[in-house]
Amino acid sequence: MSSSHRLKRQSKVPSLRTHKQIMAKRTLDDAELANPELIAETSVSKKARKEKKEKKKTDKSTKEAVESPQAEEPKIEEAKVDDEEKSRIKAERKAAKKEKKKKEKAEKAGEAPVAEPDVKQPQIESTEDVAEAKKDKKKKNKEVPTTQQTPGGVDSAYTENPELTALPRAELDKFLADNFITITDPKSTSLRPITKFSYLPVTDDSQLKPFKNFKAPTPIQAAAWPFLLAGRDVIGVAETGSGKTMGFAVPCVRAISSLPKNERNKGARAVIVSPTRELAMQSYEEIKKLTAVNGLEAVCVYGGVPKHEQRKALKTADIVIATPGRLNDLIQEGYADLSKARYVVLDEADRMLDKGFEDEIRKIINTTPAIGKRQTLMFTATWPESVRTLAATFMQTPVKIAIGDNPTGDLRANARIVQKVEVVDPRNKEWRLMELLKQHTQGAKKNDRILVFCLYKKEATRIEIYIRGRGFNVGGIHGDLSQEQRTRSLDAFKKGTTPILVATDVAARGLDIPDVQLVLNCTFPLTVEDYVHRIGRTGRAGKEGLAITLFTEHDKALSGG
Repeated sequence: MSSSHRLKRQSKVPSLRTHKQIMAKRTLDDAELANPELIAETSVSKKARKEKKEKKKTDKSTKEAVESPQAEEPKIEEAKVDDEEKSRIKAERKAAKKEKKKKEKAEKAGEAPVAEPDVKQPQIESTEDVAEAKKDKKKKNKEVPTTQQTPGGVDSAYTENPELTALPRAELDKFLADNFITITDPKSTSLRPITKFSYLPVTDDSQLKPFKNFKAPTPIQAAAWPFLLAGRDVIGVAETGSGKTMGFAVPCVRAISSLPKNERNKGARAVIVSPTRELAMQSYEEIKKLTAVNGLEAVCVYGGVPKHEQRKALKTADIVIATPGRLNDLIQEGYADLSKARYVVLDEADRMLDKGFEDEIRKIINTTPAIGKRQTLMFTATWPESVRTLAATFMQTPVKIAIGDNPTGDLRANARIVQKVEVVDPRNKEWRLMELLKQHTQGAKKNDRILVFCLYKKEATRIEIYIRGRGFNVGGIHGDLSQEQRTRSLDAFKKGTTPILVATDVAARGLDIPDVQLVLNCTFPLTVEDYVHRIGRTGRAGKEGLAITLFTEHDKALSGG
């Protein structure tokens, strides 16, 4: 027999206790039938037990009534209490719901969530409170700065320093007028120039270390920084040596530094294109002062040196400073990836176009993110039609900032430079050159820096040897020299250990060489533009300058007559 059948049969068998009860009842029934008197006694005993049970129940109710008199309140009062309790609960729920709505409203407005009150009574707001809350919300929304995409691909908002905001508008207008700053903004954003380094939005004072030797930002820096920090495209028209490098470097480094640490040192986030090796290296040295403080990496890419080290550095460099030719070579080889470079700078844009780099520039920009997803900057000494066309192609509603009393950006010579032209016999040109050098290196002028320009590389080599043979300490910089020789000569000239430098037009643009007292044009340049840029190496930073040009019959075609 299966276990299931056994269980079923067992379940039908009554328990022992139940069986005894049944048997006792049967016995009692049989006895009652046999003796009628027993029936009467049994009825009486049942009645007595019932009465006893009822009495016990009544006693218990009386005892509870004595111990708890509140329980005997009238039923009307109980109903009243129930109604009051319901009303209280309803009021609490209503207050909680109102508080929740208020909390959600505050979160949407960007405010901190308000803690719910401990008091259970509903919170009633006055009309004045509601009006004040709306006013505060409106004010807070107005203070929230506009967020725009910056080079690293992060959202970064520029919030003006409260001290700068508090400055009288008349004081800022005077600053713009005194420094001949003209700002043309299609969006009419009216951002205030950052006239002090302390107004920069930095989180660590160590980031201001590169500026410790400067009293205040230069005009181009003061005017450009707020727009660049706000993510705008900017065109800066200013002479070389006006502080443009730090003008575009500070916002660049700040934006990349705001990226998470795991996104840094993993390839180019910014690219800066320069027309010459010297200018690229000069910018690199300035930018390194900022990257060292912020834990970023930069690389300088230019021709004339092996590519191996540049390829290696490009893997981790956040900022790439490069000349157009070498950078395009590395892009084609697959070593330079600019797909994440959201900050693009064309430094000395007019010079690059003059040198025929337009196609190279277009190739480079086309490998970066599209317009609207990158920030594009152009810095130039002049504003010719070619530069305007390039800006219109690659920039989005740019802000134009012009420094100087030439807001149009048309090419013209610095008014602080005294220009002299001497007509000489071609056979006496070197002799006259030596006379001028002796005149300007005697007495108090002994350590004056003199820049001698030649038209061709071979001529520059010959003149350098000629001057050195007459006992002068001289260096050279031109295309036939190795990069190491050019760098060494330029550094010695900047430091003043070599007071005379012979150069071709490679040194006429972009190089920031302080305190050049005299520019000597041994040979007249091929264009008036080159002449203006050559003499522009002197008379910088508000100082006076002198330019002397030796003019021969061979230069007659360039006289304009």
